[in-house]
Amino acid sequence: MVYKRFRIQIIIRVVLMAITLFFVFYLFQKPAYLVSTLILIVISIAQVISLIRYAEQTNRKLARFFESIRHADFSTSFSENELGKSFEGLNNEFNQVIAAFNKNKTEKEEHFNYLLTVIQHVSIGIIVFKRDGNVDVFNNAVKHLLQINRLRKISHLKEVSDELPEKLLSMRAGDKTLFKLFVNDELLQLSMHATEFKMRGEEYTLVSFQDIHPELEQKEIESWQKLIRVLTHEIMNSITPISSLAATIKEILEERRNHYPPRDEQEAEDIESVTQAVATIENRGKGLLNFVELYRNLTRIPKPHFRYFKASTLFESTMELMNPKIEQLNIKCTTRIFPQDLKILADPDLIDQVLINLILNAIDAVAEVDKPQITIVASVNLNNRTTIEVADNGKGINQDILDKIFMPFFTSKKSGSGIGLSLSRQIMQMHKGTISVRSKPGEGANFTVIF
Repeated sequence: MVYKRFRIQIIIRVVLMAITLFFVFYLFQKPAYLVSTLILIVISIAQVISLIRYAEQTNRKLARFFESIRHADFSTSFSENELGKSFEGLNNEFNQVIAAFNKNKTEKEEHFNYLLTVIQHVSIGIIVFKRDGNVDVFNNAVKHLLQINRLRKISHLKEVSDELPEKLLSMRAGDKTLFKLFVNDELLQLSMHATEFKMRGEEYTLVSFQDIHPELEQKEIESWQKLIRVLTHEIMNSITPISSLAATIKEILEERRNHYPPRDEQEAEDIESVTQAVATIENRGKGLLNFVELYRNLTRIPKPHFRYFKASTLFESTMELMNPKIEQLNIKCTTRIFPQDLKILADPDLIDQVLINLILNAIDAVAEVDKPQITIVASVNLNNRTTIEVADNGKGINQDILDKIFMPFFTSKKSGSGIGLSLSRQIMQMHKGTISVRSKPGEGANFTVIF
């Protein structure tokens, strides 16, 4: 209907122009009407200009409409009636189209904000970055895990770990990997999954992070405990009757020697040899039973009784026990607490055992170095968690065994039993805390306990 009216307007204007031109030619032949002829010529020129403007305003209105859409400027409205009432319908259609685009844009923005809110809320870290390393999105979980506030490029993660940026940029769709790093002395074992997608013609990589160190540690401890229970049960079932039989045979030999003295020196020597062999079997059996009983303690740690106590009290009781050995070896031992009234929520008896184990290891580590030093520091880290660090200037720990020192039965010391650090880790796991180590050969070791 709008376009029909538009055509009628054009036809009327063309007819009026034709009539005007007809009178111009008619009056032009009569000199007496020269002024009227000039007036009609001016009117005809005005009609042409008006017709051109009338037709071009439609194009200008369309240009404004498409420009508004192209620039997503949906505040434009079409309500002027320069083209007459016949174009009211066209203006309404323009306004409806703009409103529809505006609604679609608003819905997309709401959907984007919804997804962004979900991403920021989830506890799994998410980073989305382009192939050139520019970061598009990263959530609060990444900030918390990696202790960063701003991240524009993946290369900026070198401040966290030198290897992490290269690892992320090399990941492709479907890749899964484990990555270990320390953040503020806390050990993180990140499980990283990657996927890829295209948007606006650019390739993006999405990598999710999750710290699975507590779960891995708990599962490892549970596996070791199950293994120890099975081994100790089977070993004790086998050794107990051997030890019992050896004791019985020993008693029989003693009784026989008392009632039936040996007839000659050779028989006496034979009986004595058998008696000594049986006694050796009995003693060795008892030794193995004590050995097994020692390792059964790894599965018999009492449940912690939590209470608040001062870190200074813990240090005083521990150092009172360890000072004689420290002074004997001329070790410089320094203790510091920040703040001085720092309190710990834990079982003091169990934590005292952990601290003793760590100090004993530090003493062994500095036994063969000049100017041996041990530093023990209690403080609160950036995550507002209480930490105790035991550092030494000893020979350090080789990298190939660094991951094994918390395993039961594993020890690098000649006289070690291999249960001290394993026991300490289990105690910290029962406190919902962690124990970790950082060391390089020749640079000493730093054990960190985090509650």
